[in-house]
Amino acid sequence: MNLQGRGILITGASQGLGKTIAEACVDAGADVFLCARGATELEEVCQGLRERARSGQRIASRVTDVSNPQAVSELLTAATEALPRFTGLVNNAGVYGPKGRLEDTPWDEWARAIEINLYGTALPCRAAIPVFRRLGYGKIVNLSGGGATAPLPNLSSYAASKAAVVRLTETLALETTGAKIDINAVAPGALNTRLLDEVLAAGPERVGASFYERALAQQASGGASLETGAALCVYLLSENSDGVTGRLLSAIWDPWATLSERLDALTKSDVYTLRRIVPKDRGLDWDQS
Repeated sequence: MNLQGRGILITGASQGLGKTIAEACVDAGADVFLCARGATELEEVCQGLRERARSGQRIASRVTDVSNPQAVSELLTAATEALPRFTGLVNNAGVYGPKGRLEDTPWDEWARAIEINLYGTALPCRAAIPVFRRLGYGKIVNLSGGGATAPLPNLSSYAASKAAVVRLTETLALETTGAKIDINAVAPGALNTRLLDEVLAAGPERVGASFYERALAQQASGGASLETGAALCVYLLSENSDGVTGRLLSAIWDPWATLSERLDALTKSDVYTLRRIVPKDRGLDWDQS
């Protein structure tokens, strides 16, 4: 998958999956603009990318709080000025937020997680879409996760915000119909990143015994591959995925590399979307009147 000549903005790129996505984009030939809240970590990642980049590739960054509208506006201005051809946005910045039952968690922490995860996705989309409309082309990848498709007791702000990100993705895909802008969400799998460390540090009392045991097993197994999640992002940023839009794709379970071969059937279906299940979907003949 070739991203040569494409400029990609990646949020939350100073560590973990965001860093791996940035590396994969650079390896595919892209110019990249990174943002995160930590200046030192961000510069370290940029330096590493400059060392692996080919001659002429552009690597730039800006410290940004993606939940702040003014900061995001300034970020998009800086990115469009730094990247010769800005065609892609990856909204990776996110947090687990407070851990524990809703009634036991501080409201300011709960709301702050919504701001980072949901506002921090919506605001960059809001700023980038007009740029892509003028260009006549664009790609947006929003990072979702397990919280979008299953309840996560004791992580309610994370679960609610990630489900909202997927529905936002579907909605924006419809709003941009005909504009040659593809907008998709990615579930990268259970990753061994700082988020896992937070769960283990919180302990079973705050995150629940079942979730804690799964986290221990994930830690022991090594978790899902960061590189696989990054490869799916590169695919969705490339011309290989043109026309694939409004979908939630699992990096480890879905045959995403072959979706272009199934594009006609995909666009006529609700495959890889969030939908309500009714009794007949499960073979139940209940009275619907």
